[in-house]
Amino acid sequence: MAGNAHDGSNPPPKPPAMHVEGTGIPSNTDKIHDGDAALALFDNLADMHDTFEPAEEKKLIRKIDLMILPFLAIDKTTLSYAAIFGIEEDLNLSGDEYSWLSSVFYFGFLFWSLPTNLLMQRFPVGKYLGINIFLWGFFLMLQAAAKNFTQLAVLRVISGAAEACSDPAFMLITSMWYTRREQPIRIGLWYTANGFGIAIGGLLGYGIGQIKGSLPSWKYEFLIIGAFCCTWGILLFIFLPDSPVTAPQLSDREKRLAVERLRDNQTGIENKNLKPRQILEAILDWKVWVFFLLGFSGNIPNGGISNFGTIIIHGFGFSTLVTSLMQIPYGAFISVMILVAVFVNDRLPRNSRCIVAIVFLLPNLAGSFGLHYLPSSNQVGRLICYYLTGSYNASFVIILSILTGNIAGHTKKVITNAMIFLGVCAGNISGPFFYKSSQAPGYSLGIWSMIVANFVEIALIVVLGLGLAWENRRRDRAQGISPGDEADYTRELELDRSAFSDLTDKENLNFRYLY
Repeated sequence: MAGNAHDGSNPPPKPPAMHVEGTGIPSNTDKIHDGDAALALFDNLADMHDTFEPAEEKKLIRKIDLMILPFLAIDKTTLSYAAIFGIEEDLNLSGDEYSWLSSVFYFGFLFWSLPTNLLMQRFPVGKYLGINIFLWGFFLMLQAAAKNFTQLAVLRVISGAAEACSDPAFMLITSMWYTRREQPIRIGLWYTANGFGIAIGGLLGYGIGQIKGSLPSWKYEFLIIGAFCCTWGILLFIFLPDSPVTAPQLSDREKRLAVERLRDNQTGIENKNLKPRQILEAILDWKVWVFFLLGFSGNIPNGGISNFGTIIIHGFGFSTLVTSLMQIPYGAFISVMILVAVFVNDRLPRNSRCIVAIVFLLPNLAGSFGLHYLPSSNQVGRLICYYLTGSYNASFVIILSILTGNIAGHTKKVITNAMIFLGVCAGNISGPFFYKSSQAPGYSLGIWSMIVANFVEIALIVVLGLGLAWENRRRDRAQGISPGDEADYTRELELDRSAFSDLTDKENLNFRYLY
């Protein structure tokens, strides 16, 4: 471990208080006031350097993966399938009303996004997530009883509020358990649920289409998926650990190791105290607003494609049931692209994430241009182009990993997670309205909205990468660090103090950004 680098018989004097911007921390190593929850595992910071073998860490990582990742693999894509199974006809929905049903879900999400992230900081995250997933499934089942647009719209708003904590909670949990290098792959693994959800939803939709019961097929869609989510929420509440510090599945040594190995993240584990200064810093931080805009531009395409994708395929001339089955390759493609992106990123040099995010937007652009310019008679070509639009999911996963790796301070983390998903909501609300019913099934305006949004997203990623690289160089100059310098004993102690002091990335000059 790094803390064993000093070989002298007498330890060197303790360094002065570390360099931070806006906040100092005490120079003693006994206690840090209002620090991270991880400090409860250690009597003092010098205890952070217990030696352990790489094999022991690998075994722990496998255990953590089994404890965490299966519970985060859940997707919730229902309205798109309900559309092709008759919900529009049964409830007499106009084209604009269907667009509104796609959007009002995100009004609930938008309204509750910030409060739910703040509540997530106050309550055990595993329990809070489980309750919300259960409520999401419950209100989804109620949608099967809706008799008109108004009733369905109200239930969609409430469902959106219940779902508002899911992806931010997944990101928070990922940052609590994994190193910054490990985070992209883990985010990619749980985000592949979006692709598998579409693929399995296609099979499920086909199966539901075969049901010859007393209810319309779209009602079975809501009831079956809603019941599954309720069950999943109960399992989350019971089995998903809230923190490495309190996880009942880990021994005391495993808890210490789980925390120790995250020291170099400099982002901490958890702090239950809401800190107004971190809220203010988040609001004034240019990076947070770039993440908001990335959420917005990246989800204008998603807002349209996720709700109108089956309708676009149906417009190619396929039957309702075949249309459902044709979503299976689309979901599989999304999952493959996400996995390829995160594994390629893992094998590239440290600061390659922005480049990877841009590269995986290019197939989406190619598919969008193809959907616009290929003639309607070229069904195979247009179907392939539609599948290519799924690559934006891989890019967004990399963007999420840039966020989790670059924001420190627990309150600032929950605010930033809320901000990017406020952007996600705004994009998903806006996206469907570019798909005019008068332009069906080609939706030329909707396709152009995807193209423009992707170019804006690429520009934002470039700005983010250049800005983070510049800030790293500035901090190196301020601390007199040259590239490739080995950390000395004094710097190691500074890193110990800052790792779990619940400092923000701006306050902690030891923090280095990933891009």
